[in-house]
Amino acid sequence: MARDTYISVGKKINGFSFANLGLFTGFADGIYNAVYSLVILEIFRSSAIVGVYVTLYSVFCFVVGLFVNEILRQFSKVRVFYFALLMLAVCYAMMSFSILPRTFIILDWTTGIAITLSSALIPLFMSDFSKNIGMARLNSRYHLWLNVGALFAPTVAVFIANRFDNRAAFFGSAMIYLIAWGVFKYFKIVQQDKKIKAVNPRRTFRALWKNTVAFFRLPNMARAYAINFAYYSLRALRVLYVPIIVIENGFSKDTLGWVLTLGIIPYLLLSDLMGRLVKRYGKTIWLMLGFGSFAVLSMLATFVTGIPLLAIFVAWQISGALMESVHDLLFFDNVTRAQQTKYYGVFRTSVNLPSVIVPTLGAAMIAVYGVTAAVWAITATIGALAVGVLIKRK
Repeated sequence: MARDTYISVGKKINGFSFANLGLFTGFADGIYNAVYSLVILEIFRSSAIVGVYVTLYSVFCFVVGLFVNEILRQFSKVRVFYFALLMLAVCYAMMSFSILPRTFIILDWTTGIAITLSSALIPLFMSDFSKNIGMARLNSRYHLWLNVGALFAPTVAVFIANRFDNRAAFFGSAMIYLIAWGVFKYFKIVQQDKKIKAVNPRRTFRALWKNTVAFFRLPNMARAYAINFAYYSLRALRVLYVPIIVIENGFSKDTLGWVLTLGIIPYLLLSDLMGRLVKRYGKTIWLMLGFGSFAVLSMLATFVTGIPLLAIFVAWQISGALMESVHDLLFFDNVTRAQQTKYYGVFRTSVNLPSVIVPTLGAAMIAVYGVTAAVWAITATIGALAVGVLIKRK
């Protein structure tokens, strides 16, 4: 891939500028995630089918992720990012007013394209402008702002949902992404446009396959992929089923809002601290603590109910906070800057692939055992396996 050329950049723009965009993505995604599974549950009226739907949606996002490298061959990062943010703003606004289920689903899948592109581009921008800052510090800053935004999101989502309906909350996400688009425009970044070439489908798929094979042949990449896969597997099931289980246990949407809000506090407290701790003690110990504690708490969550269950939902966010700033450093610390752009699309499929596999497993567990809480047996197993991968390498 030809290296992107930055013709001009606004004054004082650096890696932290892109890390600060986490405030907007965290806020917008937090609102979206707070009501998303509830909206899908309203459409299909079965928590098992919710898992199947999310699986199909994630297959689509997974395929889009594979094409990130090919898209960046044709268009500059800046142009693609402008497009992705604007698409998110427009589609979320339309989702908030959509009445027919099929209309909502079409818009939902359209946002999958934009979400996949935008989430892949922010780390690449941070890497391009990291200079002597380092990705560990930028990751810590990004996740700090991500969680600051996410702290207020559940309250906003619940307020809108109670006043109107669950779908109306998506309008809040639309407005936030529109503001993010304006902030990015303020960066005044100009890149050299690329000459669009005719696409040969057979050659494109062959290039995708060769790129994927080359990625896994690189030292430590299979391990980096497995750990990132495990992290996002835990996240996928948590985001999907915590709102459903809280409501199924007889709690109100207000209680759900408090659970989600309190769960952000560990991330806020640890985001900046983890950057320093990783620099001093390395990544592995925090990944092992995070996955191990998540596995233990997941086992408890399979049979605990009531207030103790809510406490577990909040407590295991500490486990997530220990891993949040380091789960992808195994990739960035083991490839060159040129390799990052080339292989990041393949690596990012470890974000989407969990949402293909684990909701299917979750739906199967619910169907077999008849209770939604059975899904936590999956997170317990994944956490234990991830610890095994880390121990074996060590």
